[in-house]
Amino acid sequence: MKFKATIWILSTLLVLFGGGCSNDSQASRGNALLNVSYDPTRELYAEFNIAFAAHWKSITGTNLVLQQSHGGSGKQARGVIDGLEADVVSLALAYDVDMIAAKGNLLATNWQQRLPNNSSPYTSTIVFLVRKGNPKGIKDWNDLVKSKVAVITPNPKTSGGARWNYLAAWGFALKKNGGDASSALDFVTGLFKNVAMLDAGARGATTTFVQRGIGDVLIGWENEAMLAMKEGVVGGFEIVYPSISILAEPPVAVVDYNANRRGTAALSMAYLEYLYTPEGQEIAARHHFRPRDEKVLAKFLSDFPRVKMFTVDEVFGGWQAAHKTHFSEGGTYETVERAMR
Repeated sequence: MKFKATIWILSTLLVLFGGGCSNDSQASRGNALLNVSYDPTRELYAEFNIAFAAHWKSITGTNLVLQQSHGGSGKQARGVIDGLEADVVSLALAYDVDMIAAKGNLLATNWQQRLPNNSSPYTSTIVFLVRKGNPKGIKDWNDLVKSKVAVITPNPKTSGGARWNYLAAWGFALKKNGGDASSALDFVTGLFKNVAMLDAGARGATTTFVQRGIGDVLIGWENEAMLAMKEGVVGGFEIVYPSISILAEPPVAVVDYNANRRGTAALSMAYLEYLYTPEGQEIAARHHFRPRDEKVLAKFLSDFPRVKMFTVDEVFGGWQAAHKTHFSEGGTYETVERAMR
């Protein structure tokens, strides 16, 4: 996967509009903004930042300095709590933003009410990426627990995408076994016993599978799988949509404490609101995220196959409950992890 070097190699991308202004002078006027995001949004925000900066200049005459930081969603959230001065966050799951609110006290606990769709401007789902010809015949979740199938997925301890993967598999097992949690645990344990490598983040897992050639199947974001297909790597890949998956709803939020202190509160909210505009929605769609805007979605409908999906609220009672049951100390993932050793 030949990602653009400036996006692939650097963890932070700087977009400058207008000459002669240093970062410090821009920041002192509240014209610099840092978006702390998760792994697979690098390309999305590289294009979005350019579009938003042009839009902002057209209405205010002001030049912007826009920066983005990427990594595993959980790791990024902890970074913000520990002092990474994000003006906005665009993370993989609502729990990570809740953690910034609860543990860092950096934004209001009702942050999801500030923007439409619970502050989730686009969606995704979890799919399988397999090698050309699908040599292991992978068609659904059941095939991932077969012997001699090497699975690649990131680590649920550090990656929000990995937690979506985990819950997607768990939800499939629940529906297959009449809601029996014990059977679901056995199924997910069997799946993770087949994991060949646990990377820290979703992009790292994609690199392991695509560039390093490790594994038979990558569980991951639909947009990551589509990007691998688009880049046309030698040997090629195929996307397999399972019989049922999860509706992934990556959220965005202004980090109030930082934005107020840096004088970027209004800019930060305008930045996130622009994600909901037709232009912002089309940028999301071009980078293989499912837009919320029905008119924009209609233009890209052929790019997004229909998938039967369930939500975290429907199956797990929301992210707080899901985290407590599965990813907190003593949760089911710790049981799975012990079985992998």
